[in-house]
Amino acid sequence: ADGAAQQLRAGRVVLLGRFPLDRMPEFFTGADALLVTLRKEPIWSMTIPGKVQSYLASGKPLLAMLDGEGRRVIEEAEAGFVAPSGDGLALAAQLRRLMALTAEQREEMGRRGAVYGAHEFNRARLLQSLEGWMATPSTVEH
Repeated sequence: ADGAAQQLRAGRVVLLGRFPLDRMPEFFTGADALLVTLRKEPIWSMTIPGKVQSYLASGKPLLAMLDGEGRRVIEEAEAGFVAPSGDGLALAAQLRRLMALTAEQREEMGRRGAVYGAHEFNRARLLQSLEGWMATPSTVEH
């Protein structure tokens, strides 16, 4: 990733360290985009990181380096740009794409993510889907 950062020569990237979860919304408001990355491991491709859901709700564009379900959600929502897990050069290229957008385009990207997240990750809707799934008789023969 260091080589990718040097090659990119972005104007400014600030890494602020770790903070409690309840402080994160403060940081989201001042960000141009939110970064989420996962290692390239099969287990991670089957999950949607909680960060993706939180970041969608923030209304900010996402920049991601992940595979599988997390990637699918961001792309389906048209809420950001995604590089494959472990590919720092591809992430740098996606950052360049994001930087080339106008402020209005980035705002629209963030809005699409917020709308998608509110619809797809609505607690009542998820519980209703789970209840429906549990009430449906299994078609698998034992």
